[in-house]
Formats: sequence, structure tokens, C-alpha cells
Amino acid sequence: MFISVKEAAQKWGISGRGVRVLCSEGKIPGAYREGQVWKIPADAGRPADGRYKLGESILSQIDHKKKMLDQLRPFTAGELARLTEEFAVEYTYNSIAIEGNTLTLRETDLVLKGLTIDSKPLKDHLEAMGHKEAFDFVSELVKDNVPISEWIIKQIHFLVLADRKENRGVYRRVPVRIMGARNEPVQPYLIVPKMEELLRNYEENQMHIVSRLALFHIEFESIHPFIDGNGRTGRLLVNMELMKAGYPPIDIKFTDRFLYYDAFNEYHTKHSLRAMETLFANYLNARLDAYLEMLQDERV
Repeated sequence: MFISVKEAAQKWGISGRGVRVLCSEGKIPGAYREGQVWKIPADAGRPADGRYKLGESILSQIDHKKKMLDQLRPFTAGELARLTEEFAVEYTYNSIAIEGNTLTLRETDLVLKGLTIDSKPLKDHLEAMGHKEAFDFVSELVKDNVPISEWIIKQIHFLVLADRKENRGVYRRVPVRIMGARNEPVQPYLIVPKMEELLRNYEENQMHIVSRLALFHIEFESIHPFIDGNGRTGRLLVNMELMKAGYPPIDIKFTDRFLYYDAFNEYHTKHSLRAMETLFANYLNARLDAYLEMLQDERV
């Protein structure tokens, strides 16, 4: 007699994804795969979950989970919709909230559905709609595997900065300072050569994608090429590159904003990338777990 992954998960008090990993690694005697479904002996006991050895880095975990995710491709249209729809709302809420937008998560959802929140300014509405439109644009670029370029960056920024038409998709022409930051953005005349250097270095960088994007993000924000909307644009660029490489997009939470700010400061004061790498890696690891859980549960 056999039980399903879901039944085993309930019996052992672990996730469905965890059960599947144990099955795939041969740690449940007698379990076998029939098509997309695992058959588990009803009398099987819960094995020790030794998926990750003590001391194994989070980057190794990410690589392992990415391989598992690749085995589940291609995704159906329904699966893609479920993976992205809820994320897009929360991602928009968090990304604009980090920049001072006052919409709540619920209000952001309503605005993206075309409703107006009477108590909130037009600027907040436009920021939400602009960010969602930019994320949709990025998602289309990912489908065509469009290379990152200054033109693409400016197009994303054009959509993000929906409330400031005169500055959309245009590099700033005046010096700026970032309140509380430990670095000073480059002078306007240096923006073009610095952006060219940034993209060239990114293409040549051979580090793990998490480290590579952590460095790219810090350097992009340090250049601060636009008068406004740099943070939202920079986080969209990170997700564009993650998705092009086959990873889920990440959503830096408003509640983690101080960790996010500190990661920039650690780089500029200690020349250490570790804080931003850790932040990105933890988010990506959790997103991979969520993707695997959703996809594997639906395919039982």
C-alpha cells in the first residue's frame, strides 16, 4: 500500500517539497516515481533530512534548488500566472514603500486593479502603476532574453518614473547627494562613462550570479544615474537578470529596508560585499523554496 507526497508530508510534519527531495535522493526505502507522482510505502518512517551538510554555503543550496527547478520546466501558462501574479503586487508595494510611498499592500492591490484611494495622493497611485508596468515590461524582455544595455535601463526608468514626465528615461543633469549614504554619486558628466564601465564589468564578471548582481546593484545605485527612481529601477534590473538566468525574482521587503541600507554602507565603508550578497541570497533561497513547493504540490 502506498501514500502520496501530500499524505507523507502531513504524516511526518514536513513540506511536500521536503518529501520529494528525500524521495529523489533515495532516502525513503521503497519509494518510486510513476510519471510525475511519487509512490511512498504507507509504512515508511520519516528519514533524517540531510539535504544540506553542516557548513554548506547558501550559494550551494541555491544551485541545488535551481537544478531542481529546471527539472520541472517547462511551466504551464497557469503555473506561470500563479507564480507571478501575487508576487507582482507585493513586489510593487515593497519597492515603492522603500522609496517613501504611503500605499498599504491592500491599497497597492486595489490601485493596480484600477481603483482610486481617496486618502492617498496621485503621486502614490502613479508610482504603483508605473512600477507594475515596468515589471511587466521586464517580464517581456526576459522572454526574449534581451541583453541589458543603457537603452533598456532608460526604458525601464521611463516606466518607473510615471509621476515626473520631464525626467523619465533621462540621465540627471545636476549633482545630487543621498541623505544618510556613505558615498557621493558621480558628477553628471561622468554618468555616461561610468554606466558604460558598469555594464562592461558586469558582462565580464564571472562570480556566482548572486555576488555578481549584488555588486552590480551597489555600483548602479552608487552612480545614481537618474534624478529619481534609481532604487526601483535598480531592483527591477536585478530581477530582470535573475529571471533571464532562470531564477525567480526577489522582493526586498520594506521591513528589511534598514538591512538593505546597511548593505550599501558596509560596501562603501568596509569594501565588503557580504551584507548585500547575504540579503540577496536569503531572498533568492526562500523564493526557490516557494516555487518548488507550489509547482511540486500542483503536480502531485
